[in-house]
Amino acid sequence: MIFIAVRFTVHSAERDNWLPAVEDFTLATRNEPGNLFFEWSYSVENPYQFVLLEAFASPEAGEAHVRSEHFAAAMDRMADLVAETPEIINVEVPGEGWSRMTELAPRGPR
Repeated sequence: MIFIAVRFTVHSAERDNWLPAVEDFTLATRNEPGNLFFEWSYSVENPYQFVLLEAFASPEAGEAHVRSEHFAAAMDRMADLVAETPEIINVEVPGEGWSRMTELAPRGPR
């Protein structure tokens, strides 16, 4: 699978606008046939930094994603909101999605 992590730092005035601005992109990407997950979070240390974790079933699915109309539209929209060039990790890894962490399990109901 192709695993991608991206950190987006946005202008302070755009912090509350980021998730609504990427909603259509998020929904369209999650509906792509080769998308395994596409999940947003934000940094607890930098309130203007959003983190995207995404994965695609194959290199071809990742290539189709970056060639899509919704990807191009999102890049155009994001350019107005980001304060700096995003940082990215893009790697091919074995697996088909999330695995369970073997070092930690719940002890039972509370």
